[in-house]
Amino acid sequence: MASPHHPHSHGHAHHHGNETAPHHTHGTVDPTLVTTQRGLWAIKWSLVGLGATALIQVMIVWISGSMALLADTIHNFGDAATALPLWIAFRLTRRPPSPRFTYGLGRAEDLAGVVIVGLIFCSAMITGYESLSHLFNPQPIAYLGAVMGAALLGFLGNEAVARLRIKVGKEIGSAALIADGYHARVDGWTSLAVLAGAGGAWLGYPIVDAMIGLVITVAILRIVWESGGTIFTRLLDGVDPTVLADITHAIRHLPEVQEVTQVRVRWVGHQLHAELNIAVSPQLSVAQGHAIAAEVRHQLLHHVRHLANAVIHVDPLDASGEEHHRVVEHVHGDLPAHTHL
Repeated sequence: MASPHHPHSHGHAHHHGNETAPHHTHGTVDPTLVTTQRGLWAIKWSLVGLGATALIQVMIVWISGSMALLADTIHNFGDAATALPLWIAFRLTRRPPSPRFTYGLGRAEDLAGVVIVGLIFCSAMITGYESLSHLFNPQPIAYLGAVMGAALLGFLGNEAVARLRIKVGKEIGSAALIADGYHARVDGWTSLAVLAGAGGAWLGYPIVDAMIGLVITVAILRIVWESGGTIFTRLLDGVDPTVLADITHAIRHLPEVQEVTQVRVRWVGHQLHAELNIAVSPQLSVAQGHAIAAEVRHQLLHHVRHLANAVIHVDPLDASGEEHHRVVEHVHGDLPAHTHL
């Protein structure tokens, strides 16, 4: 017996705990649309911030002729451009499930995350190459004051965008948006390298630029490793084990639930989808079992962050677990003896 597979859309308002708790309803707004809209909002304003920063830097590059600042400006334009695949992914996430894509198109968000991680890796390679080039062939920098000011502006602009993307990404559970935030932070560090290089040149030590650039390259590669691990874990249906513990904990207090087994969870974009088996008294009717499954789903949607849907299979306590759903060895047609797990 499974609970109906429908969105988080209960049409009621209620309190939890006491009468001072705020009313809340399920059914007026799809939470996936709300979180997706929040992600699009973050992308829009981060694009505005990075675009303005890069345009100001372009004017200073034109005045100073600084190649280091030019590279930093190109990085900033590139970072702004990564908003495009992420924007497309969030737009696709808003499409409802279809007969072909029964879970919707949320996985497009993770594919965008792969693109972003690849771009961060490219940033590391470019930064490393430029740093080694400057190490062996230091380049003079004109208009040091203007370059330092533009580099500082680049750092502040990128860091502001990084914080916005990471904050919203954590709020809505988007690994791709978090990775894009780290991409902005990486470009902010590149701006700091330009600032340090200009400061070193001003003090008579142009090699400082290359040395700091190499340190930043190593830091960027660490971000590639961490962000890539998160993105590819989600693509392989991996989740933090604490999510399973949260699901079990959320329904343990329901007296009708005797046992919880076979908990399975996956990310689809920035939303979690869960499937689990619960065991109840075998004396209950089908209608009573269905009511318990509906309440379990209700509790999960309230207490498990980023959960969009849960499918609940109800077992009698004396036949709890998937092993009781296996079909014993049998023969039919021209097939050899076989079983179904």
